[in-house]
Amino acid sequence: MSAPRQLDSPLYALLHNEDIEGFNAQKSQGGDVDLTDGDFRGLDLRRLDTEGINFTNGYFRGADLRGLDLRNTRMDGASIAHAQISGVYFPVELSADEILMSLNFGTRMRYRPSEK
Repeated sequence: MSAPRQLDSPLYALLHNEDIEGFNAQKSQGGDVDLTDGDFRGLDLRRLDTEGINFTNGYFRGADLRGLDLRNTRMDGASIAHAQISGVYFPVELSADEILMSLNFGTRMRYRPSEK
């Protein structure tokens, strides 16, 4: 498991400076957004366009995620310890238990096996 880190990416720099409008404008120009292993501690990410972002192994301790729609993001291995999550849509692959364990204890969220 990788430790959270500062990423060398212009989009990550916008997020780290909480320039959500700038991030959304750059993201809308297309391309994949891979923020794997990113450190998002304490950031206010409300109003972020999360569609298609890869947040695998992301570290969101104390971040403000209120109102985000994370259904079409990758969140496996992410930790949301003590984050604000009111109104968040999480990926359907994450069980409520995984989300609560991560929120309360900082565990890394694991996707449940797909049901076919």
